[in-house]
Amino acid sequence: MRTALLREKIQLYLDLIRWNRPAGWLLLLWPSLAALWVAADGFPGWHLVMVFSLGTVLMRSAGCCLNDVADRNFDKHVKRTADRPVTSGRLAVKEALVLGAVLAMLAFCLVLTINRTAVMWSFAALATAVVYPYAKRVVSMPQAVLGVAFSFGIPMAFAAVQSEVPLLAWILLLGNLFWVMAYDTEYAMVDRDDDLRIGMKTSAITLGDKDIPAIMGFYMAYLGIWAWALGDRIQGVAAAVAGVIALLQVVWHFSLIRHRTREACFKAFRMNHWLGLTVFVGVVLGLAP
Repeated sequence: MRTALLREKIQLYLDLIRWNRPAGWLLLLWPSLAALWVAADGFPGWHLVMVFSLGTVLMRSAGCCLNDVADRNFDKHVKRTADRPVTSGRLAVKEALVLGAVLAMLAFCLVLTINRTAVMWSFAALATAVVYPYAKRVVSMPQAVLGVAFSFGIPMAFAAVQSEVPLLAWILLLGNLFWVMAYDTEYAMVDRDDDLRIGMKTSAITLGDKDIPAIMGFYMAYLGIWAWALGDRIQGVAAAVAGVIALLQVVWHFSLIRHRTREACFKAFRMNHWLGLTVFVGVVLGLAP
């Protein structure tokens, strides 16, 4: 009996941190790893790769805990999220917060193995992650706040490698912010009707019928800013091919979302990690000796 209860509790924790949905942490991972490669002008070493990979999973999981607690009274009115552990009452708010705190502390322990600069910037990264769940109440484009939170692995990567955060890191963060706005607007399109009913603010609502042109513009801004910022560093046929593949994926996303169906928009959101992977591979190949 106790074993069954323990299994059930563990499953609730796994559901809370979206363990069966790796797309979420992959969206965080690829730009962070790409920034590591750029900052190191090549392979940054296994230590940093492991720290950022595991830290990304831990912080994304911690963010899910906080987000579900903050949104529990809204999520119960949205069909897609009504059955989440905290929203449905199967997991207590205190338990979710404790789990989130433990995961964030483990991520911080990883940062402590890098350098003092990275440790200092980790507090700013944590602050943006905490602010985002509440931005949806007051900011008409909360996806921009999420963009900063989801892009903070970039300055963290430069801090870890160079012990400073140069202008290039902030330019890459700006570009990545546009990518986050693109895929999270696709995500928001899935719940637009429910969000309108409960008074939640999202970019899909703010943009209205300009949502699809805006998303395409966000994608192009992301790819354009990264290409411009890294043009003198990333070279070679392989990197160029990766760029073409990335552009083709943007076209594919347009074909998915152009009719604004829930299923297609959700699929577009979930498939974005392939775009991030493509850009990462292009960076790695472009920096290869």
